Amino acid sequence: MTSTTLLRPWQALTSAAAATTALVVAFVLAPAALASSRATAGLGSEANLIATFRSAFVGYWQTGNADFGAELQPVVDYWFRYHVAKALLAAALLAALIALGVLSWRTFLRTGGLRAAGLAVSGVLSTALAVVSLAAVMANIHGMAAPFGSLLPMLFGNPKASGPLPDTLAQVRQHLADGQNSPALDVIRSDYVKFHAVMAVEGTLVVLALVVLSVLLWRGFARADRAERRSRRLLAAYGVFVPLLALTLAVIVVANATTAAHPLPALESFFAGGW
Repeated sequence: MTSTTLLRPWQALTSAAAATTALVVAFVLAPAALASSRATAGLGSEANLIATFRSAFVGYWQTGNADFGAELQPVVDYWFRYHVAKALLAAALLAALIALGVLSWRTFLRTGGLRAAGLAVSGVLSTALAVVSLAAVMANIHGMAAPFGSLLPMLFGNPKASGPLPDTLAQVRQHLADGQNSPALDVIRSDYVKFHAVMAVEGTLVVLALVVLSVLLWRGFARADRAERRSRRLLAAYGVFVPLLALTLAVIVVANATTAAHPLPALESFFAGGW
């Protein structure tokens, strides 16, 4: 085996690590710039986004109309574009992390000493970050599907609501408690349901994919030569981890499906500040 052949896995690892690092930076810094337009240039600042949305929401509720209007529509459009950018970058990052993890573990199986320890750390870290990236992909998909619904949490938390917003939120709570309907409240309710329904659907698809992956891992474990202890331990470790991840996600799916099917209690709790 030539030295060039030996270098190839490390060159591939270096390239995958560099791509991953670049995508992490892009995921953090690029979405606001990609989503911005002349009309929404100031929304890249979180403080400005929260203040603008709160003010627009008050105006929207006061009109009582289903149409978002000139003040709220640009914020919703910006937030949609923001989630599109985030989802695409998170998907690219997930792919890069999977590649980095696979390369790390493959090289680990052929390497000994301190290098093997470093590769094991790389494999574990890549797996952990891949889970985070998967969560980011899912969060941004349902944020993209229901951008208005995903903006609603900005009505609460810091900075504390002030001005006319507390009175507006009190009116929303009163309408929900009394069973009153209005075009604006119908839009709030429908986007809230859509937000959770999309999460339930995409979560179900991911759970099914993880179940298939679990089966493949345990088949690989059963077929592996008993002499290949490292390989069998690695397959067994992921064979346990992946079903646990699927089970955790299944619980989240059930919670979101329940909320989508029976939104009123959750929506009342949400507007009471229970997000």
